[in-house]
Amino acid sequence: MPQDLAVYAKKKKIQFFLFSFTDLFGQQRGKLVPASAIGEIQKSGGGFAGYATWLDMEASDPDLMALPDSDRVVQLPWKPEVAWVPCDLWAGDEPVAQSPRGILKRLMAEAEADNQVMLTGVEPEFYLIDPEGATISDPRDTEAKPCFDQAALMRRYDVVAEISRHMDALGWGVYQIDHEDAHGQFEINWDYADALTTADRHALFKIMVKEVAAAHGLRATFMPKPFLHLAGNGCHAHISLWTKTRKKALFSDKSDEMGLSDAGYHFIGGLIKHGAALSALMLPTVNSYKRVNASTTASGASWAPNAISYGGNNRSHMVRIPAPGRLEYRLADGAVNPYLLQAGILAAGRLGMEHRANPGTRCDFDAYKQPEKLKRHGKLPLNMLDALRVFEADERFCAAMGEDFSKGYVKLRQADWARFAAHLTDWEQQTTLDC
Repeated sequence: MPQDLAVYAKKKKIQFFLFSFTDLFGQQRGKLVPASAIGEIQKSGGGFAGYATWLDMEASDPDLMALPDSDRVVQLPWKPEVAWVPCDLWAGDEPVAQSPRGILKRLMAEAEADNQVMLTGVEPEFYLIDPEGATISDPRDTEAKPCFDQAALMRRYDVVAEISRHMDALGWGVYQIDHEDAHGQFEINWDYADALTTADRHALFKIMVKEVAAAHGLRATFMPKPFLHLAGNGCHAHISLWTKTRKKALFSDKSDEMGLSDAGYHFIGGLIKHGAALSALMLPTVNSYKRVNASTTASGASWAPNAISYGGNNRSHMVRIPAPGRLEYRLADGAVNPYLLQAGILAAGRLGMEHRANPGTRCDFDAYKQPEKLKRHGKLPLNMLDALRVFEADERFCAAMGEDFSKGYVKLRQADWARFAAHLTDWEQQTTLDC
């Protein structure tokens, strides 16, 4: 039986439940439900107008009902009178087909039917900037090689340590905090878990980081490329596939040079084959393409892939094999929807396994220093519109993600592109006013 949230409220002294779901653009949508009303709302769900969010719906459509996944409720350590609870979207007696969390749950169920469970960890990078968003918050953070800068890390100790303590209180297993490769940029790593748990934690992590930063008079951003001269915010995912009992690692083969099984190579093959289409999900905004198509940054490398390639323990490619039986997927950025990140990887990888996709030859060169060697590899889209066109044309991948979702996502993101294209930039005025 699902956990009784009224009992949970009394035990934990909860005053409000934050019913939360993530829409197609990765935005968190929520309602506060007083603990005094939770008994009935847990049964019926919280009502939302889908058209008022980034979902492909009309104003005339009935309300969506957000039903709480009560077994995954979380008491917020920084606001203990509030409990955050991820929700699944329903319309009448049917789950909403384009709900990102629902898509991930469906794909996980399909994998489980094949005796597979995907375990993942994520590395969401973020900047701590001034409240207006004009510059980084630490004017002394100016090292030529800022990655792992201990002094800059400790100047932001109060912020990152507080975030870490909250994560530990939630049992996530934080194991390291570091200053990343851009001035003002940080990363906090925590233990891997099944894909849904990781996605829920990823969604909550972004909320947590922003609220804690604001409490310290700062602003946190996961924007893919907030500063053109600095490295962008990536969101790398580490992936392994196991049997349901988690006793057998399906990507592991000690006889292989890299310790990777045929299943692991076919999974990479799926990520390669559907790599351009995946860009529409992993690089979801107009700004995303300034990260993957970046030239050298202030530190000497963009740390983002610029082609659809894979290598061994080599951070210059889209897929890295950092250790036996495990993959790192380096395409996604900070704007990625936490649920679509996991769903896209699982869908593309399993398609690769199903069709025994060949990933091609492993790349053992530095893609940043020898870009000419990438010519035989597929190119990433140059912009969001190109990515959407490739995504829409990849019928097999769209079918795996779900036709309702795929059509709705393309429709809304194309409208997003149209809004961008209608915007007159300073660059246009500066270069064409006197044409």
